[in-house]
Amino acid sequence: MQRGTVQARAVHAGRGMRILTVTTVLVALVHLSIALDAQTSNRRPRAELQSAPLIRLSGEADSNSPAVWDRVGGRNLLFVMTSMSGRPSTASGRGLTQLGTPRAVVLEPWPGGGVWMEAVIKDVDGAWYGYYHNETVANMCRQTDKVIPRIGAARSRDRGATWEPLGVILEAPPRTYDCTTDNAYFVGGVGDFSVQLDPASRDLYFFHSLYLREQWSQGVGVARLAWADRDAPNGKIMVWRGSSWVPATPVGGAETRRWIYPAAAPIFPAAESWHDEDTVVDAYWGPSVHWNTYLRQYVMLLNRARDTDYGQEGIYVSFAESLDHPALWSAPVKILNGGRWYPQVLGIEDGSGSDKTAGESARFFMLGTSEHFIRFLK
Repeated sequence: MQRGTVQARAVHAGRGMRILTVTTVLVALVHLSIALDAQTSNRRPRAELQSAPLIRLSGEADSNSPAVWDRVGGRNLLFVMTSMSGRPSTASGRGLTQLGTPRAVVLEPWPGGGVWMEAVIKDVDGAWYGYYHNETVANMCRQTDKVIPRIGAARSRDRGATWEPLGVILEAPPRTYDCTTDNAYFVGGVGDFSVQLDPASRDLYFFHSLYLREQWSQGVGVARLAWADRDAPNGKIMVWRGSSWVPATPVGGAETRRWIYPAAAPIFPAAESWHDEDTVVDAYWGPSVHWNTYLRQYVMLLNRARDTDYGQEGIYVSFAESLDHPALWSAPVKILNGGRWYPQVLGIEDGSGSDKTAGESARFFMLGTSEHFIRFLK
């Protein structure tokens, strides 16, 4: 009886030890799984470049080049707008390698100065809404051929052949220029940008370069326009000031009204000014943004300037899960030493790949030329 009791106790104890051991292992595995999930959720995506056969857009480019798919005669065609020396053109074809001869667009009335069409959004009714970088001579600075950039809007109902201007929609605040600057081109202003429409077609986001006089207002800024205001956008854009979206201020009466836009708080501020007493610069500029269907995130490519002649320190990438929280963009990471201006991604998916949408692998362009694939990794 005692022996049986001892044996029973021994068996019970052995089972208990096994149960305890299994339970301990299960708890450890659960904790390990939680830790791995946390690491995965905190892990940032990456991008890498791989050599590829040379592709050149059919038009010359010295800005971002928007791409739009549209149906013509029952066929899906890719339209790409390129701008050179302040004059935009449009080419079309069955894909990036089949673009035809570019044709100069008509923008009437011309807004003055040079125009670089840097972004196009196709509306559900077929109309195209274009957003352009516009440079006007800095007449307030005597004896200079330098300029002040600003951002304007236009609309086309014939697939980019002719455009109706909708006005200037974003410019730097008054007296934020520097006539003594060593910057090779600009005395101030805002421009060199790209746009993204949010998934609900509620707001259009502008990621733009800031060239204002003070260093604290230089770098890359964000503004947004309610998509419902796309046909009458003047004075409607709001600027991200670091914690809130701030509207423009009207000045003057109904017939003479103009708008003063606030200076943006840069999401990537300049570390060395564009306009101080030396030629050294450390500033991000020229953002291009697309939605990556593989990562399920937004991706931004950036130039990083090292001097007032826009010498290239490198090309960088940043990621964000949504558009409405500008502070959540990840710290830029270099993907290429040096490089050339206006890096952008062009998706290669037939019927959908563009400067605004791309997948796991896409084409990497600089100044309208591609010698690399860009591959995204989770």
